[in-house]
Amino acid sequence: MFRRTFWFTTGVATGVWATTKVNRKLKQLTPESLAATAADKALETGRRLKDRAVGFALDVRDNMAQREAELGDALGIGADPELPAPRRYTAIENNRSNPKYIENTTYSYNRNEDH
Repeated sequence: MFRRTFWFTTGVATGVWATTKVNRKLKQLTPESLAATAADKALETGRRLKDRAVGFALDVRDNMAQREAELGDALGIGADPELPAPRRYTAIENNRSNPKYIENTTYSYNRNEDH
């Protein structure tokens, strides 16, 4: 009698366990669940790619600055070169001070003249 009860209980437990596993797997294979899983994996992959791209860009920037410093030392260029003074365009300034300059010009606006 004890053996029958043991095997009956073992069979019921195995059946409940198998049914639970099958139901979980069926829920995972529904279209909504598959779509959610794919979206989560896509987001995770996107985050990893973004992190790698940012890391790569930072490495490139660091190596670029290092190489630029090496080239500056090799060429004898100072670290902070002075920028040239801003240029002034005299033609534009003259044009503003002398408005008749445009009226008295002999420039032709015909684009087909030289062809």
